[in-house]
Amino acid sequence: MLFALLASVLSACQKEEATKINPAISWENPADIFYGTLLDTLQLNATADVVGTFEYTPAANTKLNEGTNQELKVIFTPNDATVYNSASKTVIINVLPASLSTAIFNPDVTYGSVTDIDGNRYKTITIGTQTWMAENLRTTKYRNGDAIPEVSGNTAWIGLSTDAYCNYENSTDEIRIATMGRLYNWFAVTDSRNIAPEGWHVATDAEWSTLTSFLGNETNAGGKLKEKGNTHWNSPNNGATNASGFTALPSGRREYNTGLFINDGYDGFWWTSSAYNPDYSWYRYLHYDVSAIYRANFHKQYGFSVRCVKD
Repeated sequence: MLFALLASVLSACQKEEATKINPAISWENPADIFYGTLLDTLQLNATADVVGTFEYTPAANTKLNEGTNQELKVIFTPNDATVYNSASKTVIINVLPASLSTAIFNPDVTYGSVTDIDGNRYKTITIGTQTWMAENLRTTKYRNGDAIPEVSGNTAWIGLSTDAYCNYENSTDEIRIATMGRLYNWFAVTDSRNIAPEGWHVATDAEWSTLTSFLGNETNAGGKLKEKGNTHWNSPNNGATNASGFTALPSGRREYNTGLFINDGYDGFWWTSSAYNPDYSWYRYLHYDVSAIYRANFHKQYGFSVRCVKD
């Protein structure tokens, strides 16, 4: 009799358990992060189709080690445990090596990454319908592995009609190069061997216009593109919010007619891949004391920064 009663109770419990509903948990693999990034709601953002609580392993504010295919797990406990079962889900995240860059990125947006032929890894950011590098290009090779000539001497730089790159003031400081990128003349930018990583290209004049239009217009977009504060931009860095995550920096330029370096900390200049005429090409520039971005054209022999956009 007792055995029959216990069997009946067990059967009832099993039946009750079987009739409970399994909640649906939605959680995609998070975007890659760089070492040193603490886990937060950008990665730990699972949702369920019923009300309940989420317990993550590892927890928020954890700093993961470098490495790919690391597991993040969540256990979901529904508020109504009489109707719903608990549930769990696991996703995968990649933690990339920390960058040497001292740029101040926007902590409120999600960055991706892309790697060039030299092995340099760049943060990327989706703005509207476009995905841009959030850092200046610093490759020393074309996509096929051919070297881009480095031209350090002022006299050698003047009047070049062939491809070249340089570092501002010929610096060898790895942190500065990682932060500010390198400067290229327009012939390197448009070389058929392709200066951009696979699946990317140097932005055209039209693509820059699409970017600034999405951010309002040229009068207002500059502030949304510029890195905040005065770590790299000279004061007052008017209008700078970096709301877009683009993190534009004042890398200066190299003069076409003297080979001298100027405007570091005051201005950023970026080539487009679009020619204006046989001697001039379109570019964009940002200034430290205005919130606008300017569209202009100038000699192809200048040394400017480069940003790439995804194909």
